Amino acid sequence: MNRPIRVLIADDHAIVRQGLRQILSETEDMIVAGEAANGVEALARVREGECEVVLMDVSMPDRNGIDALKLIKKEFPRLPVLVLSMYPEDQYAVRALKAGASGYLTKQSAPEQLVQAIRTVAAGRKYVSASLAQELANAIQDDGDKPLHEKLSDREYQTLCMIASGKTLSQIAAELNLSVKTVSVYRARLLEKMRMKNNAELTHYGLKCGLVE
Repeated sequence: MNRPIRVLIADDHAIVRQGLRQILSETEDMIVAGEAANGVEALARVREGECEVVLMDVSMPDRNGIDALKLIKKEFPRLPVLVLSMYPEDQYAVRALKAGASGYLTKQSAPEQLVQAIRTVAAGRKYVSASLAQELANAIQDDGDKPLHEKLSDREYQTLCMIASGKTLSQIAAELNLSVKTVSVYRARLLEKMRMKNNAELTHYGLKCGLVE
């Protein structure tokens, strides 16, 4: 039997990490190489060199998953990172893959799908679902055909989604570990790029495009 795949679990919820650890412990060809509760810890664990696949959430304190993903790929470009998120594929999957992720799964996925995805990225391949493949096909169309929110930076996009879900600038700043002033700058930029005037218009757009539930 081949050596088991060593997986690092990065998620800020202990109960999620415990559930993932349970799934992997019941899989013969995988072991948990470590855990991280945020992006900073994830990068530190990766630097220890004990893992072969990183299983990472998108929404984490200190550094969100996309930021941490970019840092990990900058230092370890060959290390597969599989993003596992509560967000639907149409919200973050394309951004995650563009940032260097080897695959994207929602937390509603079946354990068997998770195991298969880990095996796929560990073998050096990309893992995408059929619906995500369609999203990727849509994403390579000309910029002029893209929805307005596709032209936002990752932080601007996060800010848009949070505003559309009803969060204040102070709440967004606390969740992203940023200053209110910095979040205000992101808001101003996205209003300009979206050609909108206020939070009400952003909220209406977010709901119309399914960026919030």
